[in-house]
Amino acid sequence: MTVELQEKPLHADLEAARGNAQAAGLPYAGSVTPQQAWALHQADEAVLVDVRTSEERKFVGHVPDTLHVAWATGTSFTRNPRFVRELEAKTGKGVAVVLLCRSGNRSAQAAEAAAKAGFAHVFNVAEGFEGELDEAGHRGSSNGWRFHGLPWVQD
Repeated sequence: MTVELQEKPLHADLEAARGNAQAAGLPYAGSVTPQQAWALHQADEAVLVDVRTSEERKFVGHVPDTLHVAWATGTSFTRNPRFVRELEAKTGKGVAVVLLCRSGNRSAQAAEAAAKAGFAHVFNVAEGFEGELDEAGHRGSSNGWRFHGLPWVQD
């Protein structure tokens, strides 16, 4: 799936995220919550791109009707050297792009790489799809896309 979006003014949530990112000195446009990411995706205000591996998407689940460009591949998480080119081919560099991974860490790295490559509006989904690890070493008990009850499907 390739997205054909026109460049347009950023949604207020993305502008706020950009301001927070600048204040924090982040090397990319900023982060949004899973709820904001879903609302932005639903309103066609941003392109939601899953940067997890194909295996994660298949076995853990994924957000329906979203794009996929793996930041890393396989179970060893080998960095995808074509990530930026693949992302540009699917989204373009001028539209608002929101990246989603397991916990928000890889997608932040991917957002940084995309920003360095000239993407003007690339954001991270804080908390990711599964959320952060809790004290017992489990994900999904305190935050993340699935924890918040947002739409997802599983193969």
